[in-house]
Amino acid sequence: EAEGERTPAERTSEEVAPPLQQSFMIPKKEINMVSDMAKWKRSQAYADYMGFILTLNEGVRGKKLTCEYKVSEPIEKLVALLNTLDRWIDETPPVDQPSRFGNKAFRTWYAKLDQEAEKLVATVIPKHLADAAPEVAVYLKESVGNSTRIDYGTGHEAAFAAFLCCLCKIGVLRVDDQMAIVFKVFNRYLEVMRKLQKTYRMEPAGSQGVWGLDDFQFLPFIWGSSQLIDHPNLEPRHFVDEKVVNENHKDFMFLECILFITEMKTGPFAEHSNQLWNISAVPSWSKVNQGLIRMYKAECLEKFPVIQHFKFGSLLPIQPVMS
Repeated sequence: EAEGERTPAERTSEEVAPPLQQSFMIPKKEINMVSDMAKWKRSQAYADYMGFILTLNEGVRGKKLTCEYKVSEPIEKLVALLNTLDRWIDETPPVDQPSRFGNKAFRTWYAKLDQEAEKLVATVIPKHLADAAPEVAVYLKESVGNSTRIDYGTGHEAAFAAFLCCLCKIGVLRVDDQMAIVFKVFNRYLEVMRKLQKTYRMEPAGSQGVWGLDDFQFLPFIWGSSQLIDHPNLEPRHFVDEKVVNENHKDFMFLECILFITEMKTGPFAEHSNQLWNISAVPSWSKVNQGLIRMYKAECLEKFPVIQHFKFGSLLPIQPVMS
């Protein structure tokens, strides 16, 4: 039938209906050498991933962690999944070992996730999408750190964002879940990652040391700065003030990050977190937010050591973006 012979309503219903037979696949490595980076930047995966990050950035703009938002059943199930990972940390205490960092008990904890990941993901997705579980579970497994090196960094964080992005692509998470994705799910993920980092003394992966933004995370600084845009009295210069952080961290992800850094590091803030110290001199939160998005692309998404580990499947394809 020619396009013109159908009513707009008929056409729309077909476009909205899910594809009948989506063939899922186990995501795999595609970026094997520096010259492959061009493939990544042109890929559908890059466009979808960045689009997802920026959509959430807009979704939380000017909003507090403590504000009211819709919490759907899949969101509740994702929090329950993260609570399970948290409980496993309690059940897997660090072992006595000669070296201070990289506690080997992390490997025991990780082995459990490796074994259970598909089952955990299956609790979040509806029965008719069960075939997607093996593909989506790969991103969950990649999001908690490396069990050989016992390290964690922004590439692992990106895998968790990719995990959530995949759940959006299969329709488990929806547009009106945006605030809950960041404030409930991603925030809970951060709490569990901080507990892993502390409990097993994980090494920062591919860290730029004192020249990086943070040893472990990046996205909460982006979304956290968006939360603070147009705040009536909190300016970027205030986040280096201990009192301001203590009084406001429960409302703002950015300040939670600062609090965690000051708990973990000793010495003057300007020395151990020089990049953040520099950012505190930026006049407005919207400038901070724009700058961090640029920095995220340059320092994380365009760095081979980070992106070489990213995996591509049917939901986040390596194929060039369809214009």
